[in-house]
Order: sequence, then C-alpha cells, then structure tokens
Amino acid sequence: MAVPARKVVQLKKKSPRGATVDCDVKDLSLADKGRLRVEWAGRSMPVLHQIRDRFAKTRPFKGLRMVACLHVTTETANLAIALKAGGAEVTLCASNPLSTQDDAAAALVVDHGIRVFAIKGEDNQTYYRHITSALESRPHLTMDDGADVVGVLHSERKDLLKNIIGGTEETTTGVIRLRAMAKEGVLRYPIVAVNDALTKHLFDNRYGTGQSTIDGIVRATNRLLAGSVFVVAGYGWCGRGLAQRAKGMGADVVVTEIDPLKALEAVMDGYRVMPMKDAAKIGDFFCTVTGNINVVRREHFESMKDGAIVANSGHFNVELDLESLATIAKDRSMVRDFVEQFTLKNGRRIVVLGEGRLVNLATAEGHPSSVMDMSFANQAMCSEWMVKHHATLEHKVYSVPERIDAEIARLKLKAMGVRVDVLTAEQEKYLDSWNVGT
Repeated sequence: MAVPARKVVQLKKKSPRGATVDCDVKDLSLADKGRLRVEWAGRSMPVLHQIRDRFAKTRPFKGLRMVACLHVTTETANLAIALKAGGAEVTLCASNPLSTQDDAAAALVVDHGIRVFAIKGEDNQTYYRHITSALESRPHLTMDDGADVVGVLHSERKDLLKNIIGGTEETTTGVIRLRAMAKEGVLRYPIVAVNDALTKHLFDNRYGTGQSTIDGIVRATNRLLAGSVFVVAGYGWCGRGLAQRAKGMGADVVVTEIDPLKALEAVMDGYRVMPMKDAAKIGDFFCTVTGNINVVRREHFESMKDGAIVANSGHFNVELDLESLATIAKDRSMVRDFVEQFTLKNGRRIVVLGEGRLVNLATAEGHPSSVMDMSFANQAMCSEWMVKHHATLEHKVYSVPERIDAEIARLKLKAMGVRVDVLTAEQEKYLDSWNVGT
C-alpha cells in the first residue's frame, strides 16, 4: 500500500517538554490503546524494568543518539522507554514492513516523545525511507534486527559512519550479514551479536518463535493442526521450538535440514527427516526457519497438495521463492486477512501467509513479552557495554560477554522467585584443581 510522506507532529499534551516530534506513524489517536498494551507487556518484563531503574540513575547514554531498527511492538516500546531513561535520544524505525503495531508506535510518540517511523503494511519504498529518516538523527549507536540499518549506512550514508561508536544486532540473519561484512573488511564499527547470548537464542528463538509462529498460523487460518503433516524447514533453535509446539498441537512433524548433525538430532527427538522435495508432496503446513534463500522453490510448490499452507518465520521473506510461485500461478487472490491464495495452472491452490514475511508478527503479535524481556535486556546491557568499551574494540562482530548473559539469567530467576545453589569453598577448590581423582 502507498504510505504518505512523513509528517512533523506538534504534541500538545503528555509530551516531554512539549517538544516537536518528527515521526511517521499511522494514527496518533491510537496512543491511548497503545499505552494500555505497552503497560500490559511491561508487566511481564521484570528484567528490563530492573535495568531501566538502574539506567535512570546512572544515565549511561547521556548525550548519545541511538537509532533502533526493530519490530515496533509493545515489547520494543518498553525497550525504547528504558533506553530513554538511560539518557539516550532514541529514534525507532521498523525492521519489517508487516511487524509494526500501530498503537504502540503512537504511544511512543505521544507519551514519550520518541521519534518513530513505522506503519504496518508499508511498501518497500516507504520501509527504506523510514530507515533513512531515522538516520537523519545522526546516531552514535545503532540497534538492528536484520542489519538493514548497517546496510544502509555502509552503502548510502557513509558520511554518518564517523559519528558511530558501535551497535548491536538481534537476529541470526543479521549476524550472518555482519560477519560477512567483517570478513570482507568493510564493517566500519564494532557490533555485539546479541543473538549469540544464551539468554537470547535458547529462549527467544526456541520458546518465543515456537509459540508465536503457531499463534500466527492459527490466527491467520483458523485451521486445526492436530492430525496434519507440519513441515519445519530448519532445525536450529527456532526450528526446534516450532517442531516442539507443532507436535504438542497434535501434528505429525516432518523436518528438513542440510546439516547432518541437526538432522540426526531431529530424528532422535522423534521427528521424520527428509529432503524438501519429498516433504513437499505430503505436507499440509510448511514453515521455514533457516535464514537462507529459496528454501521452498518452484519445484516444491508444483508438487504440493491442493490447499497446502506455506509460511515463513525467518527474518526475511526470501526463504520462500514467491516470484517463482507467482509465475506458475494462473490466479491469485486474498481470501482472508494476510492470507493469499495462488491457484496454479493445474488447478491446485497454494496458500501463503503474511506475504511470506515473519508470520508470528505479520498475522499475530510476535513473541510473548516474558521472552522478549531477556532479549531486550541483552540489547540494553550490550549497548551500555559498547559505550564503555568501544574505544578498545576492533571493527568486527563480538559475542555477548558471559557476565552479561549470566547477570540477565540471575535477574530473570530473581523475578521468578527461583533460587539456585552456590559453590562451597571446597567445591570451588576442587573445580580449580587437577590432583584430586579417584
């Protein structure tokens, strides 16, 4: 859909210092609804709240400008509020054209004076215009979910690179892109791979993606999973979580993989494993979670049964070869919201959810806030670490420091009322020694 050019909005109430806020959001009148939903999400984000309270006292980002290219959701709103509490001048843009929650975007503008450039359903041109609009703030720090901001900076806005001290990246896809840039020697500032944190990918990817992907598929289709054949492409942490949840809903789960170790793990976990060319013939539901391109291709679409439902929960919609699907279709139509039916020349129908984009955000609300609590705690604390250490870092991708990972796990357990044992002095000595055996 066409989206109008950005607008400058003068806020008349509940605006910090009565500031003029440059933004492009769908409708500021949605702010009241968004405020309630942001607060609701925040109730399940105790780790981020503890960090926000500390940031409000220490102000680690005072005087720094930050551009965050993330899914603009109620959970992300809580992160942006925490970063602002820490002194950052935050500008937020969408990391996916279909993931924005318009009411959350409005609430950030109206209640917190945060610049937001995001509208659910924006076309590709508007998507990149929003990124370039956000970059007009001339950031010192970047926060990415897919590395699109880094890509634009290194291709179109190299003049801004001299201001940037570092950044963070949330996704597997983004980390792959950034490590490729670092390997080629073109990355111009250090970035922390938040996706590498155990408190991120063990929980966000497995439990978050697993539940929210099923939620998106069921909301979009209202189809029963029990008794169906559910094909999961990729058995990384996202694939593990998705397979587990689909199985729990009663589906017969089939896994496709290219990694023999992951394929073996899937077999040992009780799933059938086969190539996509074989799975395509028997699947009722298909969902890709690989981070790669053209995982479901023309030859697969051509062999699918009538009514097969295809979705993607990897970051980019390139996992599905939708261009080839369009070329073999004689007709295409929207049959439900975010549900497009392609009728092939042989009469069989293939259904694609959410334009092949992240189905958990395109047709649902994304990960539960209790999971994003840990992911966004990593984003916040790694940004703080970057501010402290950027002067000594090289232009490459860094893993999350172990102490940050452990601290987030500790804070989460504390919030859950869970206690753990501590080593005795004798146990510490034993683990540090080599001369005590049988």
